[in-house]
Amino acid sequence: MAIDGLDGRLLELLAREPRIGVLELSRRLGVARGTAQARLDKLRASGVIRGFGPEVDPAAIGFPVMAFATLEIRQGKGAEVRRHLQGVPEVLELHTTTGQGDMLCRLVARSNADLQRVIDRVVGFEDIVRAATAIVMENPVPLRMIPLVRLASGLDRR
Repeated sequence: MAIDGLDGRLLELLAREPRIGVLELSRRLGVARGTAQARLDKLRASGVIRGFGPEVDPAAIGFPVMAFATLEIRQGKGAEVRRHLQGVPEVLELHTTTGQGDMLCRLVARSNADLQRVIDRVVGFEDIVRAATAIVMENPVPLRMIPLVRLASGLDRR
């Protein structure tokens, strides 16, 4: 879906202040309340806005160690591996990939020693053939969407 400058400004404002109400959103954007609501509804219906839940920091709830694991799986066993990994709470994300591995998952743990327990649980499944893990040392560019929104909406012309 293409987004325009108003959509971009709306998304940027929501990212800065996720608890803002529609009336205040419309006031700050300089549009009618109905316009702001219609744009918000359109962005939600089209899947641009996926949710309004809290953004939780794993480190703040006791999981300061983050790692990425590249997994090689047995051919034809993707569905089984997905089900297995969905049952591991420390697996935050799972992506199927091309290249060296078949899947890439982002993991968290309470400590380096606990990371070994998490990795053992992840790879302790017969359809995972091999895993390579990299521990995250720092996250200088955390997940961000606003620069992309600004580019897509025309607010940032590069």
